[in-house]
Amino acid sequence: MKSIISLVLRYIPRPYLQLVGHWVARFLSIFYIGNNVECPVCESHYRKFLPYGRNTSSRENALCPSCLSLERHRLMGLYLKRKTNFFSANLKVLHVAPEYCFIDRFEQMKNLDYITADIESPLAKVKMDIHSIPFPENTFDVAFCNHVMEHVDDYILAISELHRVLKPGGWALIQSPQDMKYEVTYEDVTITDPKEREKYFLQNDHLRLFGRNYGRELEKGGFTVKEDRFVMDELTKAEVSRYALPGEEIVYFCQKQ
Repeated sequence: MKSIISLVLRYIPRPYLQLVGHWVARFLSIFYIGNNVECPVCESHYRKFLPYGRNTSSRENALCPSCLSLERHRLMGLYLKRKTNFFSANLKVLHVAPEYCFIDRFEQMKNLDYITADIESPLAKVKMDIHSIPFPENTFDVAFCNHVMEHVDDYILAISELHRVLKPGGWALIQSPQDMKYEVTYEDVTITDPKEREKYFLQNDHLRLFGRNYGRELEKGGFTVKEDRFVMDELTKAEVSRYALPGEEIVYFCQKQ
């Protein structure tokens, strides 16, 4: 199973996967019936989650067959429920590079004015380049932009654009892959070969790998950043296991003052 999934992820273009992946995953779910793990996004439960990853070292127990949430999505869903007013306040929301597991659920929430945007995803309603967001300043209460900053040419400009379109007091979740072994972000524009990028930046379409300074990089875009160790400090080991969460991931809560 791991080998099949890694081959699919490596060689089928992402836009096609976004359109049909959920049907394949739901078929596979019949082989994972059980109650050992639970998805806080869709509230489904299984014996375990599907493996996920682009190479042979793909992660076990990662992908929810029902809604396609990964570890980071389940963390975001749980964080929104327990630490924010996202499910209760009237909010205008910009979701950049929207994840399949959230789109329908957020669109159905009557308290949200919810807008999805991306440069290529067929799931998004607005086509845009994050370097030049086509909305006036002070438009949104909340912005989500996860696992994007490792792909873009100028991530400081992209962060600044998210900051610009948020209202004063508005907040954003802007997560990215990190390697905590690095004190600072590792970036080398001379690395252009896809295999070399995968070696140094984790994927062949990544341009950098953020280090422990990621919060300070987000601040360069204008945000006040809280590095919330929600998983490590507030959840039990049983919850981390039950929801199959990334045990050491920091949530970067970014606010516009």
